[in-house]
Amino acid sequence: MADYIYQDPGWPHFTWDISKITSLLAVVRHRQGRLLGNMEALGFNLRSEALLESLTLNVIKTSEIEGEILNREQVRSSIARRLGIDVTGMLASDRNIDGVVEMMLDATQAFGEPLTTDRLFGWHTCLFPSGRSGMHKIRTGAWRDDGKGPMQVISGGYGREKIHFEAPPASKLDDEIESFLFWLNTENQTDPVLKAAVAHLWFVTIHPFEDGNGRIARAIADMQLARADGSAQRFYSMSAQIQRERTRYYEILESTQKGALDITDWIFWFLECLSRSLDATELLLSKVFAKARFWEKVSAVTFNDRQRFMLNKLLDDFEGKLTTTKWAKLTKCSHDTAIRDIQYLIDNQILLKESAGGRSTGYAINLY
Repeated sequence: MADYIYQDPGWPHFTWDISKITSLLAVVRHRQGRLLGNMEALGFNLRSEALLESLTLNVIKTSEIEGEILNREQVRSSIARRLGIDVTGMLASDRNIDGVVEMMLDATQAFGEPLTTDRLFGWHTCLFPSGRSGMHKIRTGAWRDDGKGPMQVISGGYGREKIHFEAPPASKLDDEIESFLFWLNTENQTDPVLKAAVAHLWFVTIHPFEDGNGRIARAIADMQLARADGSAQRFYSMSAQIQRERTRYYEILESTQKGALDITDWIFWFLECLSRSLDATELLLSKVFAKARFWEKVSAVTFNDRQRFMLNKLLDDFEGKLTTTKWAKLTKCSHDTAIRDIQYLIDNQILLKESAGGRSTGYAINLY
């Protein structure tokens, strides 16, 4: 018996029990269509804000799955600049963030373009613009060469290592990728959402790069989901839901990669995860709409850039309580300026004073 799925003589001819996934697939497809229909009924500004929030979440969470924490405001600013969305208080973003954003936007905004080897190399170079993964120099824009041994997914400390997966030999990568890309770019009878599930598993099993395979596999899935929707307007985030279910994600990947070519369990989990991501989207959009209603209600008030920036942060799940010290630090202004900014908002009934105590006094947004 083969140790890994790609060693099966029938690889890569996956199978699945359609009777076990038909009902769930129908529910997911209906919910996707309903979401897009609801979003089309909204005004341009609300759709843009929802798109920006969803894409920001997706970029942050696909990196967080791999243990990399990105600055939310930099991610948001990088996406807004590239999509031409006008937002207040945009920050400069570093090239690592710009690279992840560029990959994700290319995958979702140009979803109709064929995925090619050159395009994959471009995505990989975007992920590692310095040619390093952490402290380690890696091959970028090229397949791994296995010069240091086989590509393995390992956990555990020195002497207690556990091998979860060993990828196909580097010598087979050209043929493996050629087969994968031909299948992905060819029209067939497979439902586009099912194709997203298969594409994710197939690519991450090939594991063609030294690093970044998971993020690129999720970008490919996002590209295929955009094809399924027939729209570049991304209002839900699979990566955000995968991050919430990270442990199960790795468990189902490992068990599938060590199993047979019947991948029904993987597809069923993928569809369930996608359905739960649509649940989470409803909460995300409710926050977007609440934010829009707030700005509509205060449209008669004049704000400076610092005030707009901080009010948006408060509307975006600000952590802890707001104090004058935090205001000064986040907006890079003096403490006296922070006091004047805050007092203006209190006078206009936009901020409420929560408790007294000098610099530790807390303030909260008045949502009316």
